Amino acid sequence: MTIEVNGLDAGYGSIGVLHDISFSVVSGEVLGILGRNGMGKSTLIRAIAGTIPVTKGTIIIDGVDVTRLPVHARARCGLTTIIQGRGMFPKMTVRDSLEMGRIASGRVKRNRLDEVLSYFPRLAERLNQPSGTMSGGEQQMLAIGRGLMTDPKAILLDEPSDGIMPLLVQQIAVTLSEINRREGMTIIIVEQNVPMVLSMAQRCIILEKGYVIARGSPNEVAGTDLMKKYLAI
Repeated sequence: MTIEVNGLDAGYGSIGVLHDISFSVVSGEVLGILGRNGMGKSTLIRAIAGTIPVTKGTIIIDGVDVTRLPVHARARCGLTTIIQGRGMFPKMTVRDSLEMGRIASGRVKRNRLDEVLSYFPRLAERLNQPSGTMSGGEQQMLAIGRGLMTDPKAILLDEPSDGIMPLLVQQIAVTLSEINRREGMTIIIVEQNVPMVLSMAQRCIILEKGYVIARGSPNEVAGTDLMKKYLAI
């Protein structure tokens, strides 16, 4: 799936958050979106997903202008979003949570359960376990697995490392890279965990106060004065 964002402005009511955002993602590419808290990263994901309105600019998916389309219509195009906080139903079992992902978007789709469990063996061990009793890292695996069950062409990930122990963060990053390689999955990942993004992405952009202030390959953005100044690493 290709995604093009052109001159995008978006925010909440009268409060503008994003300003003149433009970038494109080619099919099968991983794009990392970096920036400190409050710089507009999650707002950008929400605008692409359709959960907040766009006040200016366009969002093009596979050549189709989806700027005014609702969330469910974008999902039917093959776009799935893994929200920050994971959005679990704590009493629902792992199996039922995955099945909910399969039927949620309303498209006829193949059953990807075996593939998802091959990516995340921990879920296979916990199919009958309520999702609310699992660790944060396991819940994040479930959230990604649930997204994969929609049989997407592209995944939007909002802070997947949030609240997860470092070892599981690394495992999730490796698995996402494997999904990207094996399936040619387009991925846009918003993260404050800079090493995670740099290990996964082919290109990165840095947001500051709702503007794109830098863009390039991981090597081009890593170690620059901008990285040190804006991300404090």
